Amino acid sequence: MRDNNNQRERDNEFVERVIQIKRVSKKTSGGNTISFAALVVVGDMKGQVGVGYGKARDVSTAIAKGIGSAKKSLVKVPINNGTISHEIEDSYGSAHVLLKPSSQGAGVIAGGTVRIVVELAGIKDISAKMLGSSNKICNIRCTINALSKLKK
Repeated sequence: MRDNNNQRERDNEFVERVIQIKRVSKKTSGGNTISFAALVVVGDMKGQVGVGYGKARDVSTAIAKGIGSAKKSLVKVPINNGTISHEIEDSYGSAHVLLKPSSQGAGVIAGGTVRIVVELAGIKDISAKMLGSSNKICNIRCTINALSKLKK
């Protein structure tokens, strides 16, 4: 019983954000089959962040699958005094991201999906620029790849 309570406490420390929900329609011989796809980012605000993509017949199940997938793909991010230790540039597909450390009190200067990933990782001061793609999945995966390549 005590182990179950500890497991719940560990699960509850994660913050979940649903980024995108898509309604997907597929033509079948009996008509159209409608399903949903959910893009979810999970983070503990202490240096861990993950992304998940879940697909199901209803929205709540798709979100639950996305959260489970995100918790399995957590990445550890080294944070120094609320910012990253050095500048990093990375690409994933057509997405390209540039992350720069900022001085204390500058805040998160980033837009869209990069802001969400960085905030859930627990970074408080950073400057970021997303280039090349407007695809949310590629942008999030590019940002997480860049954060995972940071050195301590």
